[in-house]
Amino acid sequence: MIEKIDSALLPTKFGDFVVHAYKSGEGDEILALTKGDVAGDDVLVRVHSACLTGDVFHSRRCDCGNQLELSIDEIDREKRGIIIYIPTDEGRGIGILNKIKAYHLQDEGLDTVEANEALGFKADLRHYEYIVDVLKDLGVKSLRLLTNNPDKLAGFNNSDISVKRVPIIIPEDRISESYLKTKRDKMGHIL
Repeated sequence: MIEKIDSALLPTKFGDFVVHAYKSGEGDEILALTKGDVAGDDVLVRVHSACLTGDVFHSRRCDCGNQLELSIDEIDREKRGIIIYIPTDEGRGIGILNKIKAYHLQDEGLDTVEANEALGFKADLRHYEYIVDVLKDLGVKSLRLLTNNPDKLAGFNNSDISVKRVPIIIPEDRISESYLKTKRDKMGHIL
């Protein structure tokens, strides 16, 4: 289901990683940033959907950028782990331009689920089946998944990779409070 495109060193402010580029059969682009020897058991992993506004511009509308940075810090602390970054999953799969439209609808009172649906999309278009193939390619046998999203855990249901959930705790503030409540109440996130 995936094709490995290439790998390269990626020095960052969080330390040195190796970035592996993959493409799914459906055309999704996937990056896997690895630190240390990730083949084997008990690897710390974060599967992260792109969030330009949160990851790059540090938007307070969501907790995405904070989750990514916390995950990178945890992997750096352990000196071993993987960040799987999915650029094509921006806005739960609706893309950055539609995400900005959804933001506008949220400004008018809709929550994130209602905004996506008002634009004609499902609440969440992402899927995680090909993530197992990326992890197998990297030699992962078992992992600890940094997530609050039960759909990411479900992506491992039919795989031979064992997974344990590691919660990501990001304090809410007055701006992200309703967003996090919607994730918990409408999308089943474990917060």
